[in-house]
Amino acid sequence: MRTILLGPQRFMTTAGTALRSLGVDGPVATINAGWEEREDVVDELDTVLEGRANHLRLYHRTFDVLAKDDVFAAAALAFRDRHDALLSLYRLRLNHSMEGVYDVVRRTRDSSGEGRVRGEGAGSGEGSAFGAVDDAVEGVRHVDAWYAAQLKSLYAELDAAAPLDSSGVIAWHRGEISAALADCAALVLTGGHVGTLLRALRLFAIRIPDELPVIAWSAGAMALTERVVLFHDFGPEGAAEAEVYDRGLGRVRGVVALPHARRRLRLDDRDRCAVMARRFTDQHCVLLDDGTALELTPEGGLPRGARILGIDGAIHELGGGSPGAPSASSASTPTGQGATA
Repeated sequence: MRTILLGPQRFMTTAGTALRSLGVDGPVATINAGWEEREDVVDELDTVLEGRANHLRLYHRTFDVLAKDDVFAAAALAFRDRHDALLSLYRLRLNHSMEGVYDVVRRTRDSSGEGRVRGEGAGSGEGSAFGAVDDAVEGVRHVDAWYAAQLKSLYAELDAAAPLDSSGVIAWHRGEISAALADCAALVLTGGHVGTLLRALRLFAIRIPDELPVIAWSAGAMALTERVVLFHDFGPEGAAEAEVYDRGLGRVRGVVALPHARRRLRLDDRDRCAVMARRFTDQHCVLLDDGTALELTPEGGLPRGARILGIDGAIHELGGGSPGAPSASSASTPTGQGATA
């Protein structure tokens, strides 16, 4: 199973080089539903992919389904409204929980010193400061788990109201997409709006064969993971807390993908970064900035040199030998110790 995660392609195009590194011949299927109404503006993408692209057009196919299947269209509209309401409640609870975490961080910094807050020089059993932060973060994880359970129930209700397997128009599109994937030598998932991309992938039941090489960046890289985390410390309305938005395809495991990390995260705020890494301590928070190209190991782990957020709030390279950073031998297995995330 060959999977390559890239940094954003807007300012530094590396997709062509990644494709050539795969050494495959034949058409390359593309999924760029995240581009929404610009899905067919593909001249630049075609050039990068050496004229081999077979665009699956999932965004336009989605609107074809909505136009022809009234039952699904009504159920999808109801789902959208209920999901928006759920997200509103989730964000309300999340913001309150995160404020509590930052209050604890500030209090423990005052009482224990900056290093102890991030776990530098103190183990979790040595003082209440370190334990208090972890316990507060556990409350945030509880809110995340509540949202995930509620979203799962909403999906179940959508499936019950409009069973996708009973729709003739959806079945027709799925058949075309399946045939295209079977004939391609690789698959490319681009960026764009990750929510739109995830909905299209789910609607058409996209299942990527293990043997099919995949190149993905930005929203596409996020969609390959087990859970999609949205984040933006520099949004138009100020910093927004990272939220567990939805589940992904799960091809890439043990990873929280963070595209545009330097543009969207306050990487100089070590306390904030440390909290994020602790919140997702069962996974690596991987920075996917411009020029990044990470080919996963045959076992599906991250390669040596992948840049991650550590629980000390600093950026580390897997196997880089920096203090507290994981070694290359542990690169595919996140832990709760050292500088892993």
